[in-house]
Amino acid sequence: MQQRLALFDLDNTLLAGDSDHGWGEFMVSQGLVDGADYGAKNDSFYQDYVAGKLNMSAYAEFVLAPLTQYRAAELESIHQQFMQTIVIPMIAPKTQALLQQHRNAGDVLVIVTATNDFITAPIAAYLDIPHLIATPAELLNGRYTGRLSGPPCFQAGKIDKLNAWMAHHDYTIEGAYFYSDSHNDIPLLSLVDQPMVVDPDAKLEAHAVAHAWPIMSLR
Repeated sequence: MQQRLALFDLDNTLLAGDSDHGWGEFMVSQGLVDGADYGAKNDSFYQDYVAGKLNMSAYAEFVLAPLTQYRAAELESIHQQFMQTIVIPMIAPKTQALLQQHRNAGDVLVIVTATNDFITAPIAAYLDIPHLIATPAELLNGRYTGRLSGPPCFQAGKIDKLNAWMAHHDYTIEGAYFYSDSHNDIPLLSLVDQPMVVDPDAKLEAHAVAHAWPIMSLR
């Protein structure tokens, strides 16, 4: 009998905030990008995300563009500071207990997030979640190119990425949980046996009520 999958969205689900948007604010606060211009564009993209009309490829490349200026060791140092000042305080209060509950049940924990893997891989490691499915940032000769190396992991694209991951690791969707806050994740929530709605936005909350999906809070 295969292990059951416990799938988790990251931003505004396991985190009480958005790591992608938070990274942009952090870059501005550290003077690593042009504050006024970058900050305004970062906020505009985030509003598009909330409204469900985000061009994820354009946003991902906007986020990745500043990374091209730095070597890997510099980025690691910058990201460590980002983790300490922004991400760790953003972890929702009940997140660790929920993750441990699934570990105790013998489930396979997987983050499935639209945010790129440069931002999210260290977060997954900190949360001790062994598997990450994210929007892939392109690396060439140890440096980020500012481009994606594949399609974004967003909306129905999460299903495509998950299907490829399951085929590679020999898992199935049977019995799986998926936790998310966002109406952008309705396609994957509709696919799993155990949709779990966490601190939802208004559109997802209405959909969850209509479909009798459980609603919970990690905050």
